[in-house]
Amino acid sequence: MSTPTTQLFSNDLNVINVGLQMFEDDIAAQGGTVTTLDWTPPGNGKPEVIAALDVLERPEIKAKIEAANAEAADRVMNAKPMLVGFGRAIDVVPGMTPTTIIHAGPPIEFERMSGPMKGAVTGALVFEGLAKDLEEAAEVAASGKITFSPCHEHDCVGSMAGVTSASMYMHVLHNETHGNYSYTNLSEQMAKILRMGANDESVVERLIWMRDVLGPMLKEAMEIGGPIDLRLLLAQALHMGDEAHNRNNAGTLLFFQALAPSLLRTSFTTEQKKEVFDFIASSDYFSGPVWLAMAKAGLDAAHGIENSTVVTTMARNGVEFGIRVSGLGGNHWLTGPAQKVVGPMFAGYKPEDSGLDIGDSAISETFGFGGFAMAAAPAIVALVGGTVEEAVAYTRDMAQITTAENPNLTIPSLGFQGLPTAIDVRKVLDTGILPVINTAIAHKEAGIGMIGAGITHPPAEVFEKAVIALAEKLAPSAEPRA
Repeated sequence: MSTPTTQLFSNDLNVINVGLQMFEDDIAAQGGTVTTLDWTPPGNGKPEVIAALDVLERPEIKAKIEAANAEAADRVMNAKPMLVGFGRAIDVVPGMTPTTIIHAGPPIEFERMSGPMKGAVTGALVFEGLAKDLEEAAEVAASGKITFSPCHEHDCVGSMAGVTSASMYMHVLHNETHGNYSYTNLSEQMAKILRMGANDESVVERLIWMRDVLGPMLKEAMEIGGPIDLRLLLAQALHMGDEAHNRNNAGTLLFFQALAPSLLRTSFTTEQKKEVFDFIASSDYFSGPVWLAMAKAGLDAAHGIENSTVVTTMARNGVEFGIRVSGLGGNHWLTGPAQKVVGPMFAGYKPEDSGLDIGDSAISETFGFGGFAMAAAPAIVALVGGTVEEAVAYTRDMAQITTAENPNLTIPSLGFQGLPTAIDVRKVLDTGILPVINTAIAHKEAGIGMIGAGITHPPAEVFEKAVIALAEKLAPSAEPRA
């Protein structure tokens, strides 16, 4: 029986609020019990975005999308990236030339680059002998003699600034399932390093040693030991407490275990082998780049599927955040402003010292690990902030904006649930849930390096642009429904 109107205000109120926070505050101030539903309107309430979403929901279009997305997710989950070798970028990377610098994120000119990326570019030019010092390197970079291009447009990924030049050694991966290759440069570990924008003499000296000793030794070791199954190693690392973006304790141990016997059999001196072993032991991040290249190999296999709304790239250059979507194909970048990263800072630094979000390492979240797998790595909160409960919640939330669970890569603490896989731009805008990314923080100025780590998200507008572009492509002559 319903409550008579005359008794309504004499009883305790229990209210469900679907609206602004101020409504909850007002009700609570009156002594009412209020539960606020975490809800935002689809497409952030923007008419043009809602209209595009409506087009994509038309039965004849939706059926094509669902079939295409199932194929995209299947390609990602069934990719089998194998580490097959190491080589200099000039020898292995498509389109690389002696005067090409590839970088993280969507396309950008030198003049518009962030401080960390400019620092990495000038350091790389000195390393390559294209400039005698950093001052001359800045002039060369701005002269038009250097070709700048996104790593992603060369089958590559690069963490943080992602700056890669011709003589840097690369991991070479082959996706056995689909036949494509991917590449990424070697970890400089976690000291004052080029990828964080540092570029002094110590950084260049380390790069020279990596070119002359580390890279060639790894190349010879792979020729001795043969391919390494990276999907298998990643599955084990996730079960051992890694999320494989910023926590790589287990992954580096497993990767080193696979490499060590062959490293010992190389023709290098005992002292050089000791240098390499000590270098690997200096940071748990040694395996980090290889997981990014693994993700790249799987996602590139899913790129260019007609009608698919699955995201195949998320990348940042410190100025802009860019995504690519399978169904839009090619190098169709959708961009918005790079965001702040919020998290613990190293001693002596403040949030205002931070550069904006930067790096191709969000390929890990695009694939389904990193921030999407934080439930597998509760200890990550010590680095990026937050609580264990929040880490688990991030993984659960990401399941709402993806199309599948990866049965090959699972999380024990969630009953061996598969990684949330294949971000669907429609679901992002329907739910209002943005992908979560955990990442390092570089100083906003060149030459300083890493100053913290934390959590960030893409700008919503890149997904809004994506659904509008998809609607125009899939129904070019159709009028959106009212």
